[in-house]
Amino acid sequence: MSPPVAGPDAGEAAEAGLSLCRGAARGRPPGRGGALSAGGRARALRPGAGLTPSRRAAAAGRAKRPRGGGRQLEAGMRGILITCNMNERKCVGEAYSLLGEYGDLLYGPEQFAEQEERLSGSEREEDEDDVEAALKKEVGQIRASTEQKLRRFQSVESGANNVVFIRTRGIEPENLVHHILKDMHATKKKKTRVILRMLPISGTCKAFMEDMKKYTETFFEPWFKAPNKGTFQIVYKARNNSHMSREEVIKELAGIVGSLNPENKVDLNNPQYTIVVEIIKNVCCLSVVRDYVLFRKYNLQEVVKSNKEDTQQNPSSLTEEQNSKAVKPETKEEENSSEEVKQENKNQGEIEAEPKGNDALTV
Repeated sequence: MSPPVAGPDAGEAAEAGLSLCRGAARGRPPGRGGALSAGGRARALRPGAGLTPSRRAAAAGRAKRPRGGGRQLEAGMRGILITCNMNERKCVGEAYSLLGEYGDLLYGPEQFAEQEERLSGSEREEDEDDVEAALKKEVGQIRASTEQKLRRFQSVESGANNVVFIRTRGIEPENLVHHILKDMHATKKKKTRVILRMLPISGTCKAFMEDMKKYTETFFEPWFKAPNKGTFQIVYKARNNSHMSREEVIKELAGIVGSLNPENKVDLNNPQYTIVVEIIKNVCCLSVVRDYVLFRKYNLQEVVKSNKEDTQQNPSSLTEEQNSKAVKPETKEEENSSEEVKQENKNQGEIEAEPKGNDALTV
């Protein structure tokens, strides 16, 4: 008996089946002649169509991320907090340029290690058999590659107007910023136009009293735990935060410093160390800096201005009398820029602790 021969009906059926297969491969639901109906087209164009619930949720999360790739200031980060006058984009550019210049001098040119792991034939065969293991390995490789490509300096969302936070990796923020200010103070060479203050942030924690007490008990040890000791002052500022009390924070932190070594004393004129407390929303940024008064509260615009009292002095060598004379109110230029910044921040509901005297808050 001869094999059946495909007739016209069989050919049309085969063609229709092929069309359906092609549509399925392209993610189209079946319809007349493989085409989508009006309702099918509407469903296909709907955002998230064809995604599982978990992937749809992930896509929605990515869509809600703020500009900057979702990078935001959060507890656990270290870096440099920079204030500016109404031009954050230009401030970021100046910060990258200045930090890159001095970072290369202190730590050498930035390098990126591109290391790719190559699997042997037997390992590849095993991974092909075990899909889950292969996926895990691929995710690990992607994460490792991402970490290798992270920059030494990376801008993140600070959470406040006229404030830029540069996250740092592989460097000591306090040493880098002190070196920059020391050089600018010596040369009196102006290097920035919109950057006002540049504060190193050596540690961050959640801006709640219990979290801050627990964190600072360890954080302050390198400077104030016996046998180490020194004179200090506390500088406090809060932005977009209403639940923290300035007086309570100062009292608790000063008590912790005293408990580490009773010989630690308050000095508002010429302290060895200044404890900087910067609170933005629910994040507390902390640092312990030197030469805070000599370097004009770490203000890059003021530190390059000539001053008769400190032209012959080296950092950390001013006497108490000279230092008290050097501490003076902000110049008109800085006052005007500060007023503009304050007005802008008030529009966003910034709560600012207005200090007295030397801007030093101690108990």
